[in-house]
Amino acid sequence: MNSLEDSSLEEVKRAIEEEPFLSSYYDCGDKYIKSRDGRISFSFAGLDRNIASIKSKGRLLLCWVDEAEPVPDEAWVTLIPTLREEGTGWNAELWVTWNPKRKNAPVEGRFRFSTDEMIKVVPLNWRDNPKFPEKLERERQRDQKERPEQYAHIWEGDYATAITGAYFAQALNQAKVENRIGRVAADPLMTIRLFADIGGTGAKADNFVFWAAQFIGREIRVVNHYEQQGQPIEAHLNWLRSQGYTPDKAQIWLPHDGDTQDKVHDVSYRSAFEAAGYVVTVVPNQGKGAAMLRVEAGRRLFPAMWFNHATTEAGLDALGWYHSKRDETRGIDLGPEHDWASHSADAFGLMCIAYELPSNRKPEPIQYRHRTIA
Repeated sequence: MNSLEDSSLEEVKRAIEEEPFLSSYYDCGDKYIKSRDGRISFSFAGLDRNIASIKSKGRLLLCWVDEAEPVPDEAWVTLIPTLREEGTGWNAELWVTWNPKRKNAPVEGRFRFSTDEMIKVVPLNWRDNPKFPEKLERERQRDQKERPEQYAHIWEGDYATAITGAYFAQALNQAKVENRIGRVAADPLMTIRLFADIGGTGAKADNFVFWAAQFIGREIRVVNHYEQQGQPIEAHLNWLRSQGYTPDKAQIWLPHDGDTQDKVHDVSYRSAFEAAGYVVTVVPNQGKGAAMLRVEAGRRLFPAMWFNHATTEAGLDALGWYHSKRDETRGIDLGPEHDWASHSADAFGLMCIAYELPSNRKPEPIQYRHRTIA
């Protein structure tokens, strides 16, 4: 937060004013809240810009962190040790409230999925609000009808699988409606096609991604997804072996920079995978507007896709998040946002660009019960 206006000050003041016994005990000013006997006072601080200021506050008995979804782990590391007051049968408390958005948000791992018996988790949504206003009920029903792809996140506490401006939001929602996201098994007699977005081995390198798919007739069966950050090529080869994607069963497609040498190991991805025995295809650069070409190819082919949810969930989350940058002042779409979701989205787009209609590509082997005819 940048100011008190961005904080929960007004919300706390309204809650106090609605309860006579609290209103008589607390003195609420324009920029402060304190008890009339001087024993309790409220302070408001942001965890983004002035987290260090919290260290200097003494005798913190209760800390409420609201809108905690974007709070970085570094802030929790600073904040939690400041809550050190305790006595017989009591200790300082930390209350955390947030709207779930990302599974990998620090607040999720630190609190929601903790096994510590001292951490209590209570899911709450609109159903639990005894004062839920009629206006919000109308908004809820409108979102349920007109924005089904966002409804579960906005109103039911689900993670965000699609955000405003997401390129594949509508396609993902349609795939769910048509039950094309579920259990999809790989055909052991068909080629596994692996489409990559390459990263690097530096500490700040982009993520490396594989989507594994099979092209069967006019269907694209997406059976696996893999993503790692900062790992050497050998780590990716180990994953391929662990999944049974050996050179006799799988082929690899790389983006145009697949021939570029890795800065740390001085070897290209293409040469490394070929040295391991894989057939590798490097897809040429599509030139200016390549990112949107991948998006359009993905939208066009999405109706033909089936996804194995158990192994592609993280990739589907990325596709649901992948969205455009916007210049709100001018109302201009500035192209895809480069963030955590873009690596999986780029590899997905490469798969779509590389896809060829059955009449234009080499046919897959026709599988019979005891023999294979090419």
